[in-house]
Amino acid sequence: MKILLVTPPFTQLNTPYPATCQLLGFLRSQGIEAEQMDLSIELIQALFRANKLAEIFHIATSLPKLSKQNKIVLQQANFYTRTIEPVMRFLSGKDSSLAQRFSNREFWPSSKRLPTEDDLEWAFGLIGNQDRATHLCTLFLKDLCDFINQTIDPHFELIRYAESLCIRLPEFEPLQAELQKPHSLIDKLILDLFARKIAEYQPDMVGFSVPFPGNLYSALRCAQWIRKEFPHIKIVMGGGYANTELRNITNSRIFDYIDFLTFDDGELPLLRLLTGGELIRTLYRNAQGEIVRINFDSKENIKFAETGTPDYDGLLKNNYLNLIELPNPMHALWSNGRWNKMMLAHGCYWGKCAFCDGTLDYIHRYETAPIELVVDRMETIMQQTGQSGFHFVDEAAPPALLRKLAEEITRRKLTISYWINVRFEKSFTPELCYLLAQSGCIAVSGGLEVASPRILKLINKGITIETACESMKNFTEAGIMTHAYLMYGFPTETAQETIDSLEVVRSLFEKGYIQSAFWHRYAMTIHSPSGLYPEKFGAKRIEIPSGSFANNEIPFTTSNEIELDYFGRGLNLATHNYMQGLGYDLEVKKWFN
Repeated sequence: MKILLVTPPFTQLNTPYPATCQLLGFLRSQGIEAEQMDLSIELIQALFRANKLAEIFHIATSLPKLSKQNKIVLQQANFYTRTIEPVMRFLSGKDSSLAQRFSNREFWPSSKRLPTEDDLEWAFGLIGNQDRATHLCTLFLKDLCDFINQTIDPHFELIRYAESLCIRLPEFEPLQAELQKPHSLIDKLILDLFARKIAEYQPDMVGFSVPFPGNLYSALRCAQWIRKEFPHIKIVMGGGYANTELRNITNSRIFDYIDFLTFDDGELPLLRLLTGGELIRTLYRNAQGEIVRINFDSKENIKFAETGTPDYDGLLKNNYLNLIELPNPMHALWSNGRWNKMMLAHGCYWGKCAFCDGTLDYIHRYETAPIELVVDRMETIMQQTGQSGFHFVDEAAPPALLRKLAEEITRRKLTISYWINVRFEKSFTPELCYLLAQSGCIAVSGGLEVASPRILKLINKGITIETACESMKNFTEAGIMTHAYLMYGFPTETAQETIDSLEVVRSLFEKGYIQSAFWHRYAMTIHSPSGLYPEKFGAKRIEIPSGSFANNEIPFTTSNEIELDYFGRGLNLATHNYMQGLGYDLEVKKWFN
């Protein structure tokens, strides 16, 4: 059987999402005929063309009650249509000569996003033309996306599609109702691209990787089209969204669109589907309309060392885009640059945090491979993609394994760049951080979570504020950019503890130990220790009926409840200023006025 692996819109636009690459490498190593397509970037490339924008503007002219901002965009339609293709060439690295022109603020039309000259000079200096131009081009695209969202397709956003529809979806009916509506312009474009690939490859099976809620609607739109046009093609869906949200599904209506749902690592479930072996962690609907779960709780998996090298074949001709939405250099790594994504190890070596989905396989099952094999894979990927930058997407890369990685890279005299997710623990000594920097590590991101000793102990993070700060200091002094993930709203966290956490963050920025940070609002999930045993963490679950489709977040109450929206605004405002080197002299409580 031949399988086509598909990443549906939308994921990151600067680099391929790694799921299909990993699966393709494994399946081909097993002799399976497989191909892949990144429908996400292909849609963006097809949409942002002069003729397509002209069509969109033409449709918008007949719409009543346009907002003032959209009327302004429409008045400047000629500018947008003549500029869009040069912008896309520049962002995809095909015409860098445009940097000088695009970095000029006066080139761009006035909009709510256009920064002041002072802001641009602060962020990029007087000669940072490439990044400055990339930033202004990104804002130009986002203005266009707003226009499309508000006039043509309310589901459309730059890196997600219909996410607001799917992000909390306990029942399938709202999504099904949306799928019965006539195709939007974006839908038609998706299906046109998809149909060409089906006609070219003629697969026996199509596999959709759905990592996020913002990929679900477009995956089912494509599946709906296959059902109608090629009913003999089998359809399977898996990925992060299914793994976290659909484990307890009882509504069988999704099987109107697909044949199989697979869970956890996809290598073995897909292999069995394709070769006729005994199914594993697979759901389907039988003739009686009932959901059948085959070996759903099985722990059988392909060993991490035997999963093969990620394969980028089929994606190398895509024009991925360099985007810089925020001028912060650490934030820019997520959207700027063609990073080869891979894992050093499977799962999390700590795996005990109370807020994390530690019961799920992708975190719970920790497994390594010989470091020589990992670096062999890196060299193979570099030869295939022509890119020497890596983003290791581990839950948290183990310090001992990172030491071996740095030593092996140095031994082979490789010149590469890489960035990693870590735990800020005492093992990251000045000596280790220096070794990592010398081997090519340019940045780390890690969870400080809550800068409160009591809450850190409660969530079982396994670090202290003191050791975390020392770790961050060592990374920064080695020349490695450092980003901290932060959290607020954990059960029993008081207003004063939240304010005290911000004071710790203010100090870290002021000392230069971190260069960026982001606050996440705590969500209690059904697969985390805090969701399974909320009373242990000072919370009480609010009992509501389980949904028949997607289930993940749990409503709860706790003592010392604080106004989360209020504190979230203050935390984010303060951190935004700290990232720009501002506001260190203000008392932290001032941000909450």
